[in-house]
Amino acid sequence: MAVEIIGSIRKIRWLVVLLAIMVSLAGCGDAKETSTNEGENKQETSVTRKVNDAFGEVEVPVKPQRVAGIYLEDYMLALGVEPIVQWYHPSWGKQDYLGMTDVPLFDITGSLEAMLENNPDLIILNGGMDDSYPLYSKIAPTYRLPDEVIGNAEETLKIVADLLGIPEKATSVLEAYKQKITTTKEKLEEAIGRETVAVIRLDVGDKPELRLFGLNNAYTGSIYRDLGLEPFPWVKNIEAHDVISQEKIPELTADHIIIFPSDGTWDSKSNEKAVALLNDPLWKNIPAVKNGHVYQLERSHWQSGAITANSMKMDDLLKFLVK
Repeated sequence: MAVEIIGSIRKIRWLVVLLAIMVSLAGCGDAKETSTNEGENKQETSVTRKVNDAFGEVEVPVKPQRVAGIYLEDYMLALGVEPIVQWYHPSWGKQDYLGMTDVPLFDITGSLEAMLENNPDLIILNGGMDDSYPLYSKIAPTYRLPDEVIGNAEETLKIVADLLGIPEKATSVLEAYKQKITTTKEKLEEAIGRETVAVIRLDVGDKPELRLFGLNNAYTGSIYRDLGLEPFPWVKNIEAHDVISQEKIPELTADHIIIFPSDGTWDSKSNEKAVALLNDPLWKNIPAVKNGHVYQLERSHWQSGAITANSMKMDDLLKFLVK
């Protein structure tokens, strides 16, 4: 009974929040200009414009000041704009590589009331949260990336820069990014040529397992596509990722293996059972292990395909593959 009462109270509370949002929006009407005051800081009038997202036309501020870019924080920081919240998932943690120690977490599995409390004037969504799109849209103008640009770091950066009202900033960021790709590709080609590379995630949790990332994986596909690394043959037959069964481990003959845990760090106590898989004789006898060509790396930037993350991957590859 107590659980039912608590559940009812939570439902009522959320309905009240939604009602408050709708009333607030109704009060705004079709106005194109608004002005707000935050303490003694009076903001300039905000003008809106219409853009097309994955679902059609949406009206957004020309110069947004408080932006939530859900799983797009990497792009915002690369453009010099700090998001008002940062993506967090209870099972996957947050994007630690971004170092946003002072930016509040936003649990994407929790209540949207937390987003409301941060008072955004623009919300930008990656894929994967379409069911919640109507609710986000009631909090603030919400833009969902078109499907065709998801996984394309350069095109995503351009869109985010445009939505932030600083399209020119994307040009300078991309120039530096493309130059780094060119330089890194040349050094990798000289160092290892056509030696094969595999990227593996060590899935931690109740059932630890090894998961091979495919040629077009949204996180790591760029090391083959942009940097020209030679994929281990299995990689070519996998789109996103696939589990490596124990009996297949002896056939894993990639020259170089990049591996990282799905959550936490290599030293996390909760990951001890998963890390123990790497002590199995089957694993210890594959060529990359015997030759010292297995590289245990930090997980969070290897589980993102954004601009800063990709740049950090290049740093890792140069560090471990270029002697």
